[in-house]
Amino acid sequence: MQGSASLTVQSLPLCLGLWIPAQRTPESAALGSGQQRGDGSSVGRGLLGLAVMGPPPRFSPHLAWRRILCIFFLPFISSGFAPRIKYTDKFIFGKEPLTSSKPRASTVPFFPAVRFNWSHLTPLELKDRSVGLQAEEGVGRNPYFTLEGHEFLIFGGSIHYFRVPREYWRDRLLKLRACGFNTVTTYVPWNLHEPESGKFDFSGNLDLEAFVLLAAEVGLWVILRPGPYVCSELDLGGLPSRLLQDPTTQLRTTNRTFVEAVDKYFDHLIARVVPLQYHKGGPIIAVQVENEYGSFNKDKNYMPYLHKALLERGVVELLLTSDNTNKVLNGHIKGVLATINMNSFRADTFEQLFKVQKNKPILIMEYWVGWFDTWGKRHTPTDAGDVENTVTEFIQLDISFNVYMFHGGTNFGFMNGGIHFTHYRAVITSYDYDAVLTEAGDYTDKYFKLRKLFQSVFVTPLPLLPKPTHKAVYPSMRLSLYLPLWDVLQYLNRPVVSRTPLNMENLPIHGGNGQAFGLVLYEATICSGGRLHVEARDAAQVFLNETSLGILADETQNVDVPTITECQLLRILVENQGRVNFSWKIQDQRKGIIGSVTINSVPLENFTIYSLEMRTSFFRRLRTAIWRPVSDDHLGPAFYLGTLKAGSSPRDTFLALPSWKYGFVFINGRNLGRYWNIGPQGTLYLPGAWLNPGNNEIILFEKRKSGSYIYSTDKPVL
Repeated sequence: MQGSASLTVQSLPLCLGLWIPAQRTPESAALGSGQQRGDGSSVGRGLLGLAVMGPPPRFSPHLAWRRILCIFFLPFISSGFAPRIKYTDKFIFGKEPLTSSKPRASTVPFFPAVRFNWSHLTPLELKDRSVGLQAEEGVGRNPYFTLEGHEFLIFGGSIHYFRVPREYWRDRLLKLRACGFNTVTTYVPWNLHEPESGKFDFSGNLDLEAFVLLAAEVGLWVILRPGPYVCSELDLGGLPSRLLQDPTTQLRTTNRTFVEAVDKYFDHLIARVVPLQYHKGGPIIAVQVENEYGSFNKDKNYMPYLHKALLERGVVELLLTSDNTNKVLNGHIKGVLATINMNSFRADTFEQLFKVQKNKPILIMEYWVGWFDTWGKRHTPTDAGDVENTVTEFIQLDISFNVYMFHGGTNFGFMNGGIHFTHYRAVITSYDYDAVLTEAGDYTDKYFKLRKLFQSVFVTPLPLLPKPTHKAVYPSMRLSLYLPLWDVLQYLNRPVVSRTPLNMENLPIHGGNGQAFGLVLYEATICSGGRLHVEARDAAQVFLNETSLGILADETQNVDVPTITECQLLRILVENQGRVNFSWKIQDQRKGIIGSVTINSVPLENFTIYSLEMRTSFFRRLRTAIWRPVSDDHLGPAFYLGTLKAGSSPRDTFLALPSWKYGFVFINGRNLGRYWNIGPQGTLYLPGAWLNPGNNEIILFEKRKSGSYIYSTDKPVL
């Protein structure tokens, strides 16, 4: 994350003694113009029109010595002072408080006495629709948005429906509305919605239309971000892994193979989106074209192609692009509103944005109030006060914004992505993001600070707060039964037999779509030892029969095989820990064994390849297996079985696995995600909505060594 300038508008020095009479606000009007308050102070304005409460000025024909010193030392007061002025020099100050129904006069604004009234600008209230969200140019004032002709600021918050149990969508959306937000934004993950070419899934937790309509019911507008690439710390940025089968396919370009796949996906997706648009009576007021393409920038024809693709399929709402502040020049499209992503104000925050559009309202499409975590790195939270101050400045400067994330949720299953700049690191299961709501949907200090701020600028009171979601602590669980991976192979789908090892994406399964997620086991017979070399991605465990020989990861690609007197079975278990979701490296994200396997430089041949996708159908078959009693300290990959007793009214909880090493947890066949003792994540979120009253089946797939107990707790560890 980038650093920020140290000086905020609120902290600009008033030592110059500059004092400007205040506009008439409800408070100042009651006192009378220039009249003192009861405590002897008066209401005035400091620099940049900021409301300042203090004693009345003493006018003198001579400058006080302190004022002279302040003037002299002003350029040196703070390194953050000049940048702050620089990023505000394009803004116009001195306008009436914003309302939704009348133009603003040219007087000095008084914040936080700015009062918004958008109570009639909600999806349920606004019945007569004709013009939708518009970007208006300002004449003698800042540019601004209008919604159905009324001035409007977007107070947006991101919630990804696919990261939140469907049963909790309403709760999270109600909390967004009660905080003071008027818009929800969400990505649409292509890889989850079209797991196989031509087979679409918009059911259950992936029911996009239900989520959008529920947002409207709650009183929220929607900005949709349909990709096809979305980043979002998802595997391959949300692109289907089958696109990696052909090495000539160039992702995120007008390469024929890629755009043909995009066209087929958009034919289906956009047909679902069109009826949900504002002009059709739905809540979608804007649609984003791709995502952060300025950081990729491989094909100048690609973004115009997608722009046209959306228009031709019936998208009529405001279109926008989204880029980091220093990549806007690469990512914008002529005729489409450019927006930016940021975590704090900097000297050059708006430099590129103003170069591509000088007289358009500003939308911060992603204001990062936190950040995602990767395995092995410390979790670093952000300060709630800094978030409050930045959002205050957005409102002061008439800047619309979207908080990323309002509620992050969870990377359930295998959906997480990874990053690879100097070294590869997988994104953790929790997508808490240090967001406004926690991973489990609980309130935070950020929530209450923002709610108080928003309440201060709204005419009408905010909705009541939804009740907190209570957590439960269930009895600890000892998993007393287990099955070594080698005993489970018979319950997997029929293996692939190949002369050479095949990568995950090119396995001839699922109608030619390959394998997207999970693990792959490669078996080959060897009759001599030596130096084994394997090109595998991401992490590979090597076994001779059932004996571990070592782990291959990152730059480690070699392991020694001991001398053997008769032929043995070489086994290589490879896990996809999450394809890189950002940068040009997405082009080279094939998983499994991605090259040759050699011993003493002699290639091995004739592989039997098992796909371990851990789907619910597999766990149904596994219930017919005969499980063994757990032996002490079993080494190697194995499945462990136990029971979670949830009582009569299941609630959310967190699972702690202090004695386990690395693996995945499945509750009633649902994949909660990865655990790993290197941290920073120390618990897994278990939604109460996924528990049955009474007994619940819990299965661990532990890759390394058996543990003892699993504990339930009401507090997460991150």
